[in-house]
Amino acid sequence: MLDKKAQTRDRILQAARAAVIQRGPLDPSVNDVMGAAGLTVGGFYSHFENKDALMLEAFRQLLGQRRNLLEAVDPALKAQERRQLMARYYLSRKHRDATDSGCPLPTSLGELSRLPEAFHQALVEHIELLMTQLVDSPQEGDKALADIALMVGALALAKALGTGELSDRVLQAAKAAVV
Repeated sequence: MLDKKAQTRDRILQAARAAVIQRGPLDPSVNDVMGAAGLTVGGFYSHFENKDALMLEAFRQLLGQRRNLLEAVDPALKAQERRQLMARYYLSRKHRDATDSGCPLPTSLGELSRLPEAFHQALVEHIELLMTQLVDSPQEGDKALADIALMVGALALAKALGTGELSDRVLQAAKAAVV
């Protein structure tokens, strides 16, 4: 069981993860995150050095959750089959419409150039680790990278388009392209 300070820290991180998914790591203020956690800003610095430290930890946790989902896929499947399963989930309406769970990349990629280098490094590490799960041979590397780029871009576009027919078509077309 976590002590009270650890529980509070987890509440802050939960609110920060939701904020990153919804708005990216740059836009939400400490006040926004603390308010969403049901806390006042006054206690923030007893848990985190600064906003960047909080958002970086939330970003890393979200990326780790994405990899954990993929690790749960049957390792006996061929890499291409794992990528297709990933696309079915990643490019679903449910994932597109999620507000407190999901991939942070659609809302975060455009902000990386304005964030500390540690965010860039977290993304590089994430993609490299994903690649170990999505290829069976070095020859598949470029195809896996293209599939990842297609999925993230399609999800970002679908989110930007909202929940209408065109957004659904973007998801379907991208899903069909991961073959």
